[in-house]
Parts: sequence; structure tokens; C-alpha cells
Amino acid sequence: MLDHVIKGASVVDGTGAPAHVADVGIREGRVAVIAPEVTEESRSVEDGSGLVLAPGFVDPHTHYDAQLFWDPYATPSLNHGVTTVAGGNCGFTLAPLKPEDADYTRRMMSKVEGMSLVALEEGAPWSWRGFGEYLDALEGRIAVNAGFMVGHCALRRYVMGEDAVGGQPSGEQLDAMVGLLHEAMAAGAWGLSTTQSSTHSDGDGRPVASRHAGPAELLALSRAVGEHEGTQIEAIVAGCLDQFSDAEIELFAEMSAAAGRPLNWNVLTIDAAVPERVPRQLLASERARKAGGRVVALTMPILTPMNMSLGTFCALNLIPGWGPVLGLPVPERIARLRDPAVRTELLERAASKEAGVFRRLADFGRYVIGDTYSEANRGLTGRVVRDIAAERGQDPFACLVDICAADELRTVLWPMPPDNDPASWELRARTWQHEDVLLGGSDAGAHLDRMCGAPYTTRFLGDCLRGRRLVGLEEAVRMLTDAPARLFGLRERGQVREGFHADLVLFDPERIDAAPATLVHDLPGDSPRLDSKALGVRAVWVNGVEAIRDDRVTGAVPGRVLRSGRDTRTVSTR
Repeated sequence: MLDHVIKGASVVDGTGAPAHVADVGIREGRVAVIAPEVTEESRSVEDGSGLVLAPGFVDPHTHYDAQLFWDPYATPSLNHGVTTVAGGNCGFTLAPLKPEDADYTRRMMSKVEGMSLVALEEGAPWSWRGFGEYLDALEGRIAVNAGFMVGHCALRRYVMGEDAVGGQPSGEQLDAMVGLLHEAMAAGAWGLSTTQSSTHSDGDGRPVASRHAGPAELLALSRAVGEHEGTQIEAIVAGCLDQFSDAEIELFAEMSAAAGRPLNWNVLTIDAAVPERVPRQLLASERARKAGGRVVALTMPILTPMNMSLGTFCALNLIPGWGPVLGLPVPERIARLRDPAVRTELLERAASKEAGVFRRLADFGRYVIGDTYSEANRGLTGRVVRDIAAERGQDPFACLVDICAADELRTVLWPMPPDNDPASWELRARTWQHEDVLLGGSDAGAHLDRMCGAPYTTRFLGDCLRGRRLVGLEEAVRMLTDAPARLFGLRERGQVREGFHADLVLFDPERIDAAPATLVHDLPGDSPRLDSKALGVRAVWVNGVEAIRDDRVTGAVPGRVLRSGRDTRTVSTR
């Protein structure tokens, strides 16, 4: 007997093949039958007429490492059809961990990935030491499938202690790090993640541990990755934000070739106003192929809004020269920001070449005022700063500072993206077709009160069906399912296919989309995060079990911790 049958849905199977109407039967967690008509007896049946049945989406870049302990449903990703998440990215993981380093790790994750410190303290057990123990702590209690890289920062901290920040490992310490990485991968880690990004600082404001690693250390760890089945590398360098240096291109190529495994990086920003960026960034992929490696760029198929604030740490703090001013106590910060000379200097630094992609944030006339907190700002929510400045006879930055000062810098600010033009969207559509470009980079689980990238799946499909229509439905689904599943070597996932795991999403093509993000207070300690409702998603199944019905979690936890080798096969670059 079948467990469930979806009848008469338009099956988009993830391969890019044309959609076809069929019945799909599920049994014991797998797709048991796909046929024009399924007559076999089933415990339950539903009508899929007029709906699309697709494979569950695979998000290749998340930070759900901690959230899964207090939110096993990985919301809102699961609501938006994501059934498999890749975590442990950017060099940051919660294991391996010595008990005395738990506080440091929590403060680092809070600072660098924008996670609530209270939620980290109260919402996770912190009872593990080895990476395998961390995976075991999640086993059997999550609603999504989840695989994790092991973070370079955790490896360094475990072996080198406080010397991990600023120090270089001895030969014995490097051997110990390599040994720990082997141990983690033997337990199921997907591979190594690391960061050299200048934006990544720990809870004390110092460069995170992996930023102090030299090429020899990175290559030693990369070679270890190549000794295990079904592994990968994920890496971030400063040039990911704008354009790679020659040394960064060479490093990526050498790391991937040393491992004989794909290396993915996050995130390729596509903007027609900077036409040289895409070919420069994809030069890393070209160089890697010649060296016997493969470097894959992740890029988002939507523009993800990210709010800003002059009152709390955000991307504005990462603009060269802005951190010291925005780090002052609020009264002193307001005084400095109201000084025309200070504002002039800040704007000059924000427009400089060294600001890289953060130059995008300096057009303050294009900011929209979000939540306000003072009587002086009544009626400004939703208005564009440029219009308010014109009414007041001010320049936009001075106007924005006055608005924020009236709220004691609590004002929420939403910059309008400068790359929402037809030429940029045309460039995106062309870039998506490159063999070394993969859709993703949501950062779901991180920067919780700043951005909400998790709904990129439904928003992209809605745009493909009823918006810009840059990609056909079948190809769009392939980009979200089989393409990432193949990069990670996921076994029997990523397609609606007989014998494959029944990770499925059933949606209405006339309605699929994501609602605007809203702030909710549902984290441990009543901490806030941005959430977005899924529109048009009828149901989501994970391993054959219904996990979402009409945007509500069912309470089932059918997800699996996906372990390298057992659940992933090697994707060799050689």
C-alpha cells in the first residue's frame, strides 16, 4: 500500500525536462511510482490538479547551525519549499568545541553572523565536543535535511586556543587541525569552510581565527578534504565582495585542485553598472579548471532587502572609516554625525575604491524610512529620504542623520538597491547560464533582524512565472533542485524520480511568491527576526512525510542529518 498519492499534478521533475501531468505515489519515504494514473491503494490521496509538483529545493548556503535546536523546522526556509540546507559555512561552526570556548563562540556568531546572543545562550544545549557529537545532537529532531561543513575557525580555536587569533600554528598544531578535520569528515562533515574576509570579526572586534591562516595551512586542510568521500570546500575571501585579486584567484584554484573537490564561494553580486565584475570573478573558475579544480560562484536570483541602522551594528559599520564613528556611545555618535566635516569624510570613504561593494550603501537619498520611534518622525515611515531632504532643503545624508537622531538612532532604514534596472537583470539571466554559477547564498539563519534571504526560492519562481520571466519554469526548478544537489553529490535527491527520496513541494503556479518580510519576536529570549510568509505553497514533504501544509508546520520532524559519504557521493574535479 502507498502512503500518499498526489493526483493530476503538473510534475516538474528537476531535470529541466518539460512538465507533464501525472499521479505520484509515495511509500516509505521514497517516490514509489509516477504514472498517468496510479490505481494502487493508498492511505491518503489528494488532488493536485492545477498545481505543480517539484523536488524540494536545496539551499546551498545557510547558517542554521544553531537555530535548528530551537526551530527544528528551519523557518522560514521550509515554508518556502526548501527541504535540504547546507550549513557550517564561512568558516563558522559550533563544533569541534571545548567547553571553555562556548562563550567565545557564541559571541563570535552573534557578531559575525548577526545571531541573537540571548537565543544562542538559551536555545542550544552546547553539550557536544567533537563534530560527530554535534551532528548526533541534531539527529532525529529536525524537519529538514541538513548537512554541515566544519568551520576553520572552530578547528583553529580548538587546537590553538586564544592564539588562534593572531597566531600561526606549529607543525604539531597544524597536524592536530588536519587530524580534527579528518575526524569531523569521518563523522559526516561535508568538508571544510573557511574565511579570509576583511568583514569577519569576532565578538571582541578582532579578525576571526581563520583570517590569520596562510596558504600552506589552507592547502594542508584542502588536501585532507580530498581523502574523504562526498566532500566539498566553501571559502570566502575579501574579493568576494567586489573583485578578486590575482592572489585570491590563485588560492581558490590551488585549494580546489589540492582537494580534487569543488569549492564554492558566496556571493557574486551582479550589477550592470560594474560590468567588469562578473568576468573578473569567473576568472577564478576558469583558472581552477586549468589547474584541475572547480570553483563555483553562488549568486542570488532576487534582490534581498537588508535594513540598516545608525544605532546597531550593520553593513554600514563595515565601510572603511565608519566603524570607529558608529562604535561610539550614542550621544557622542550623534554629535559626530551632525558635524558636516565628519559627514563629508564618511561619504568620501564610502565612495572610495577600498569600500568595494559597500559603495552601494552610500546613496542615502535612495533610503526608505522604516520603523520610527519619536513624535518628530511621525508620518515618515515608507517615505524616501531624497523627497524628505528636498522638502527640508537638506542634503540626503544630513537629513537622514537628523531623522535618526530624533529616534536616538533607533530608526530602521531600508536602502533601495541600485541594481534593479533592466540591464542588470539581463546580465543576471546570462550569468545564471554559466556552468560554474549556482543560485543560492540566502544566508538563512544569519543576520536575522537585518535581512530575510530564505524566501528566494518562491520569490524567484513567482518572478519566472508572472514577472520578468527571465527563465522558464522547468529550468528555474532545475536551478533550485538538481543543480545544487549535483554540486554537493546528494544521493537520490534533487529530482522527482522513482526510487528517489520523496522531498517534494506542491505549489500553485498562479500564486507562488513570498510576502514582504515583517519583524517578529519568536526567538528564545523574545529576540527579533525578519520572517516572510510563503504564498501559494500547498504542501512540503521531507522524506515522504508532510512537514508543511498551507504555510503551517505540521509538527513532524522527518529530516535527516546528511553525512558525507553515506548521503553524498564524491563530485571529483579530476
